[in-house]
Amino acid sequence: MAVPSLKAPRLSLRQSLDDSLLRNTFFEIVYHHHPNLADRIDEIYKLSLAWCNSESDKDFQALEKILSGLNPDELILVSSCFSQLLNLHNLSEEISNAQLERAVRIGEVEQSTRSTNRSFKRLIKVNGVKPEEIYKTICEQTVELVFTAHPTQALRQSLLKKYARIRADMDSLHNKRLSPYEKIETLESIRGQIQGAWRTDEIRRQKPSPQAEMRQGLSYFHSTIFNSLPTFYRRIDTALKQIGQPMLPLTHNLFNFGSWMGGDRDGNPFVTADTTRDVVITARLAAVNAFFTAIEQLMFELSIWRCNTEMQELAEAVHSKQAPHEQALADERKKKNFVEFWNVISLKDPFRLVLSEMRDRLFHTREILHHCLVHTNLNLKETLENDPEAYYNKEEMVEPLLVMYNSLIETEDDSIANGRLLDTIRQVQCFGLGMVRLDIRQESSRHNDVLDTITTYLGIGSYKAWSEEERLKWLQSELTGKRPLLPPGMATTAEVAEVLSTFRILAELPPDSLGAYIISMAHTGSDVLAVVLLQRECGVKQTLRVVPLFETLDDLEYSESAMEQLLSNPWYADHIKGVQECMIGYSDSGKDAGRLAAAWGLYEVQEKLVAVADRHNVKLTLFHGRGGTVGRGGGPTHLAILSQPPGTIKGALRVTIQGETLEQQFGEKEVCFRTLDLYTSAVLESTLNPVVQPKAEFRSVLNEMSKTSCAAYRGVVRGDPRFIEFFQAATPVNELGRMNIGSRPAKRKAAGSIDDLRAIPWIFAWTQTRFHLPVWLGIGDAFQAMIDGGKLGLLQQMYKEWPFFSVTMDMIEMVFAKADPRVAQFYETGLVDKKLWPFGEDLRKRFDQTRTLLLKVMDHKKLLETNDDVMLQQKLALRAPYITPLNILQVYCLKALRAMESGQGIDSAYKDYKPDDPAVQALLTRDISSAWKDPYKAAVEDTLIITMKGVSAGMQNTG
Repeated sequence: MAVPSLKAPRLSLRQSLDDSLLRNTFFEIVYHHHPNLADRIDEIYKLSLAWCNSESDKDFQALEKILSGLNPDELILVSSCFSQLLNLHNLSEEISNAQLERAVRIGEVEQSTRSTNRSFKRLIKVNGVKPEEIYKTICEQTVELVFTAHPTQALRQSLLKKYARIRADMDSLHNKRLSPYEKIETLESIRGQIQGAWRTDEIRRQKPSPQAEMRQGLSYFHSTIFNSLPTFYRRIDTALKQIGQPMLPLTHNLFNFGSWMGGDRDGNPFVTADTTRDVVITARLAAVNAFFTAIEQLMFELSIWRCNTEMQELAEAVHSKQAPHEQALADERKKKNFVEFWNVISLKDPFRLVLSEMRDRLFHTREILHHCLVHTNLNLKETLENDPEAYYNKEEMVEPLLVMYNSLIETEDDSIANGRLLDTIRQVQCFGLGMVRLDIRQESSRHNDVLDTITTYLGIGSYKAWSEEERLKWLQSELTGKRPLLPPGMATTAEVAEVLSTFRILAELPPDSLGAYIISMAHTGSDVLAVVLLQRECGVKQTLRVVPLFETLDDLEYSESAMEQLLSNPWYADHIKGVQECMIGYSDSGKDAGRLAAAWGLYEVQEKLVAVADRHNVKLTLFHGRGGTVGRGGGPTHLAILSQPPGTIKGALRVTIQGETLEQQFGEKEVCFRTLDLYTSAVLESTLNPVVQPKAEFRSVLNEMSKTSCAAYRGVVRGDPRFIEFFQAATPVNELGRMNIGSRPAKRKAAGSIDDLRAIPWIFAWTQTRFHLPVWLGIGDAFQAMIDGGKLGLLQQMYKEWPFFSVTMDMIEMVFAKADPRVAQFYETGLVDKKLWPFGEDLRKRFDQTRTLLLKVMDHKKLLETNDDVMLQQKLALRAPYITPLNILQVYCLKALRAMESGQGIDSAYKDYKPDDPAVQALLTRDISSAWKDPYKAAVEDTLIITMKGVSAGMQNTG
């Protein structure tokens, strides 16, 4: 059977073979079902590759001609083919990355970035740090990774699971000695999963619920994180042993995990108090199920009779409770269908006896959680706390496990103690009975609305009309007083009632399931005290730490005075017990001021906040709200951490993991290890060997550049009256909601301003056109001003000597390499009114000027010219021929869909269209409510959504 003659740019031999295997298998499937379509795909690819390698308008016109001539059936199938090809290529890269990590681990190749083991050696040999200091530091170090529901993962969970199975099968091909039969079976399994992906509808027909988002987030714990984490800790133990230090303390967590899924209600009407309760129970069920399996495995392993006195006493206490009810207990365990060990276990098996009680309690806890999930009137916290047979907190589980561990160490059975038992102890310590700690996020004005309702009802004035001083004075008087604040029977709006319901539900949830309360759009100290007060008034006994989120450039500038005001307050200082957390937002600050001004603003605010905390003897943890893309603060983990201002990490880091980044960092076991390793080593080095302070002249230059770039950026985005119309026409921003990639609306409000648009669709829309405007706009103006002032040499020195500046420039260079203004111009000419074409031409001139000036500053002749950039060049070159047809089809569909929705009607050639292809028929008829009322419109809309997903896949994993 013929396969297409697609020829890709050079890759590593192994990745090239993997890529060819997946691509050829896919095309064999396509040829089998759609032979004519496969020939057409081959032709489209060749034309696209020719254009990508040339500047010829002729090649592009030929490509456009063949794509515009596709019938509606072919639109869907062709776009889906190219989208699937990009997904499979992403998969081959992930497999290659995993193989590289394995090769690094066994010493076959050198690491391109430092591991924790290499960091230990570097700190000792180069920086003269004593091993004892390394041990002390790492035993105090904690990184918390917070999984958010920010909707940037375009792939459905159904597809991700199939790709995960392909990854596992490819791993078997690479790393196992398979018999000929096993190899055939594995290849057939790969083929089955690829065919399953091809036959799976790429499009989410409904928005996911917050509960579904939480379940998807938890899937990474099931597949990689839960079992990878203790293995990673073992590697740290080994590295410590090599420098003459003991293993990590059993009670120390290098990592904690948080979540926003079902807790982030900032502008998301679908996250309610009931939602938060549901996701907490869902996460606790995940933890209980995982530990149930772990304890059963320990029961088979710990068939040990010898123990110390403490272990013997613990076993006797359990036996005395179980023995009088031996038959009833056996019957009950039989009903529960346990794998083994139904009868009361003899005192001759002390470990199994204690573990059997733990297993019983975990089963009972699971039943209680299921019961509470159904009966929403039950107070979850009280139900668990008051049931002696249920587990309420992790300490109840850790205690007997530590007794077992100490017993085995005392009886010199160290190898057994440091096996699965040690792993289980560390899992309980890290994940607890909540698996992840849920953060709550709400916008500051919603709390002000609640307090304004109360003060107005009480007749003491309008809270919102008070000055900041008046607010602080009143809040402190209430916090130090004893009388209840919330009056019974007070009438409220639905919005106010929901905020109060959220606080009340927090009082009914176990504290170990909750993390921080994040205040988005925080401006002042009163924003923080308001949340502390509302927690107390609604019965939250163990109050959540309150974390202000400073997002816009103005908020970043005001944050220092706000925190000074708070930490100077004696009542608040006593309340926080010397520990404070602040969150800084990368996405909204970038949307507000442009990437360079935002990056510098974030750098400076970290320094200022740490200085404020130090003055008040407070330990400050900075929570970095990074996105996956450069426009939202994304970048290589190790470099991003090491380029932070010196002295701002100090062994503690909290950071968001968003959207597709979850899959990229935790989708595969080896890559998961690498992710944990990078965070650990970077935080350790930042603590023990922080980068030097930038020179005063460097800071002065960046201050000037920040102001210039911000003014230029805002001059276009906010100041030019043509911008909004151009943006909405030239990008699919108004159509992104059709993708249903997250539960949140794309806008906080229904208005059409940039301010109301969330940062994710703002970046996503420009990414689709491959113009990436939010990343570079304004930077060229800043470069030019500095060069005109004779400071080019200084800029080049900054690039060579200052990690923050060099990392920022490298990320911008990478975005320029991904961009293609020719594609952006095609969007413009196809979708934008001619009167706005001069505006688009001006933007492209700015793009070219900025790229030229960037190369001058970096002292490069072309983009990505260094040896380290070769792989990225190959990635981009390989993807471009797949992405370009999707861009062209996207413009075609946007134009047709907008024409239909504006009342211009359907192209006369397709007025009576009905799909001929059975696959297209099956796809379109799934939406019974609307598809056959207008099958042509449905076909165009589906194609549009598939192109957006495909372009998104093409832009991923490329830096």
